[in-house]
Amino acid sequence: MTHATVPQLTVQCGASFGAGNYGMCGRAYAPRFLFSWPSARTAVMGGEQAARTMQIVSEAALARKGISPDPVQAQAQFDKIVDVFEQQADPFYTSGLLLDDGVIDPRDTRAVLAFCLDTIREGEAKAARPMQFGVARM
Repeated sequence: MTHATVPQLTVQCGASFGAGNYGMCGRAYAPRFLFSWPSARTAVMGGEQAARTMQIVSEAALARKGISPDPVQAQAQFDKIVDVFEQQADPFYTSGLLLDDGVIDPRDTRAVLAFCLDTIREGEAKAARPMQFGVARM
């Protein structure tokens, strides 16, 4: 739970990787609403960083076995990892995983945020009613 006195709304418009995603009010900080522009990229890390890390790990494993890495195979693996990360960083892919509340047209940002603020204000004005029924059993 956050202690902010104003509603937190997040719009991801560029790259949002790893700790930067959290630090800039990503899903982990529970903003009331989180939207992405079509230009946004969201992932644990960038594709090239992930591929480079996997390349280092693979080369170290091969070196321990006394095998020298095949440069063609290493480049193919690197390219494949970059491609997978790029596909999974796509805003429509991440939105499909419910990592945001939707992809919005940048031209509609002001209207969407105004609607969100109005929705939040309306929700805060209503008193929550306690549950008025027993345990539902199926």
